[in-house]
Amino acid sequence: MDVAEYLARIGASAEDDLATLTDRHYHAVPFENLSIHLGEPIDTHPDALFDKIVRRHRGGFCYELNGLFAALLAELGYDVAFLGARVHAGETDTAPLAHQALRVTGDDRVARLVDVGFGGFCVPALELAAPSTQVDPQPGGDVEVVGPDGGSGYRLDGREYARRDFGPTCWWTANHPDSVFTHGPTCTLPRSPAGRVTLAGHQLIRTAADGTRTEDELSDDEALAAYRDLFGIVLDRLPVPLHPGGASPSA
Repeated sequence: MDVAEYLARIGASAEDDLATLTDRHYHAVPFENLSIHLGEPIDTHPDALFDKIVRRHRGGFCYELNGLFAALLAELGYDVAFLGARVHAGETDTAPLAHQALRVTGDDRVARLVDVGFGGFCVPALELAAPSTQVDPQPGGDVEVVGPDGGSGYRLDGREYARRDFGPTCWWTANHPDSVFTHGPTCTLPRSPAGRVTLAGHQLIRTAADGTRTEDELSDDEALAAYRDLFGIVLDRLPVPLHPGGASPSA
């Protein structure tokens, strides 16, 4: 891995602490599922992820974003493990390992939760064993994780998993008609100091820090320009929904 190139992609330096690296990554790399709707394979090998996210200036979803960030943190000397989670989806939970997050331990030997791949919120290196506004350890080793505002999140399994263990749920997420990720393209990025911009299909959604939301329907050319100007993603064609008709993910 070219560490310097990766750090430049997220606007960080090797001297930054874990929380800063996490925040810079979350604000620089979009959460997006465009490959599913462009007919591109989802390859979670670090070399393929580096080419996609760093060299081609794309984003990804949890298995891609956290999968590559894990490799960077390991290069910087951190001890990194993959953790799996069930996402709270309405009245039900998803299957196990439907979400991937990271347990990261530095020189202080404190295990922290790092997550740059959830889409709706980030977990900025919070201690796994210490209750906080986002992390709530449970009896038996599981951890409940919520957004900074208390919004719905996921139930984290405290056990360590291998990268390959997430292969089946990654495939399901990217291919199955019941997966919301296959229903339509979405691309989202938080804005500094607060707020968010999202392109869901042709609908451009801007959310201000106070929750005010504006929506605009874009033409094909305007959508391509939005990918380029708002997210730094240059496409030669628009993504076409793999399994249209259902509700697609939003953030």
